[in-house]
Amino acid sequence: MHLLGHLVRFVVSAIMLLVVSWIVPGFSVGGFWSAFFLALVIAIAAWIIEGVFGRKITPFGRGIVGFVTSALIIWLAQFIVTGVSTSIIGAILAALVIGIIDLFIPVKTPFEHASKREGAK
Repeated sequence: MHLLGHLVRFVVSAIMLLVVSWIVPGFSVGGFWSAFFLALVIAIAAWIIEGVFGRKITPFGRGIVGFVTSALIIWLAQFIVTGVSTSIIGAILAALVIGIIDLFIPVKTPFEHASKREGAK
């Protein structure tokens, strides 16, 4: 994916996080830039976790482990990104809403792009 594709992905993720903060009680994002950096932190954490443990444990992996990992990343990200605050329940609800949105608007991960390129060779 090119730089512009990554930028568009983070902007869309930031807008989605702003919408989720409007819907979910106990999860708040201070503004667009907080949401943008939250999306960046979530993507970096997911990339690291996926590289270490494999796809099944990441937020992009379906199932309960991916859901719990996603909620934990959202909860921990509040300590890194200013303007973001969430409770444990808020992080769980945000992970649930993000998972539901991801069912309708799936986002490809860098590992999916790499595996498709390898399969085409």
